[in-house]
Amino acid sequence: MTDSPKITKLSETISVFPQIHTEDIPSSASSRYNIVVVGGGSAGIATAASMLKRNRNISLAIVDPSDNHYYQPGWTMVGGGIFSPEVTRRKEKDLIPHGALWIQSSVSSFNPESNSILTSDGQEITYDVLIVCPGIKLNWSAIDGLPEALGKNGVTSNYSYDFAPYTCRLVNEMTSGRALFTQPPMPIKCAGAPQKAMYLSCTKWERAGVLNNIDVQFHNNGAVLFGVSEYMPALMQYIERYNAHLNFTSNLVAVDGERKVATFEQKDGDSTKRVEVEFDMIHVVPPQSAPDFVSTSPLAAENGFVDVDPATLQHVKYENIFSLGDACSAPNAKTMAAVRKQAPIVAVNALAALEGKSPVADYDGYGSCPLTVERGKVVLAEFGYGGKLLPSFPTWLIDGTKPSRLSWLLKDTILPPVYWHGMLKGREWMVKPHLIGAD
Repeated sequence: MTDSPKITKLSETISVFPQIHTEDIPSSASSRYNIVVVGGGSAGIATAASMLKRNRNISLAIVDPSDNHYYQPGWTMVGGGIFSPEVTRRKEKDLIPHGALWIQSSVSSFNPESNSILTSDGQEITYDVLIVCPGIKLNWSAIDGLPEALGKNGVTSNYSYDFAPYTCRLVNEMTSGRALFTQPPMPIKCAGAPQKAMYLSCTKWERAGVLNNIDVQFHNNGAVLFGVSEYMPALMQYIERYNAHLNFTSNLVAVDGERKVATFEQKDGDSTKRVEVEFDMIHVVPPQSAPDFVSTSPLAAENGFVDVDPATLQHVKYENIFSLGDACSAPNAKTMAAVRKQAPIVAVNALAALEGKSPVADYDGYGSCPLTVERGKVVLAEFGYGGKLLPSFPTWLIDGTKPSRLSWLLKDTILPPVYWHGMLKGREWMVKPHLIGAD
């Protein structure tokens, strides 16, 4: 690891300021902060809140262009008819932690050698420590015809606030025909969400007495239904119960909404063939990648994501840069639960870096995927690096490998307020950072 540029001590920090919006800053402004957080989503807000709870004397800015903030794990529930879309959205300005400055702009480039970033509206912002967490890019246009087809002719996706309600409408109206559910190449955020959309649709059709009239197909670019084998027996029971047809190494490449035809590339030995499949409904998950301004930057690994040590989440080259959430290269599942665990770790490590010290906490790869296998039951998959099971509860209370009503209560009732009133407020319930060297 190379030597990092000189880091300003806390005693040299400027005073704490109230929330300020980008319209209050001239477009040519050049500003310096102890901490700059790129991204105001789950990772950015939670990390900033955790840091400010530990030290109110730091100057901290959050750079994000969005007016709205979304609880994205709720979109699967919107598509399943359990949540209304409005409960998953709040104003970004209302979530900025007290003492943080909100620069409402997007980043155009990183300049780590000069400890600065440049925004799209011409602001040069310099930092002592940088935290990069802008999320992941949804490449809707990578599937031919998809952008034009979405939201009509039976083409939908729970990966969008705008289209998740259309999923619910399609499922409610469908009484027969063919329903396709797709999963693109990894990495994607919430890798269980593509099949969760299928399960919640099937449980609705089962309750309505029409499931036997519907040809349900799951097309997965991968070779397995779920990457951690311990959860497979429970999931396969539901696949059989819903008579869903699994199609592996089958990747969606085109959608013709008018004709209601989906085109898949499927591996056939050493060759690849194109197969057209008619549908009445198709739930599409778009291919995903690192944001362009990350993948083309000096911070990127070969895969385009921010190149970090998977344990400390510190950049492998620049010691005063950290990354977490969907934009970092750590090989964990890209889920909100992973962010909830990562945020306190990055918070304490970034504060250590601000004092010129080495990271003090490490991350075990924890991620969670509450697989909504039917309305009222969840298979609570919790695992870390290498697929190691990392359950949060004793098995007598919740056995994550089996469908559970208590796990549904967690997903449906407990986690949303924990997100809004705990995680985003810097409250580290059950996710205190693990100190390096501790048992």
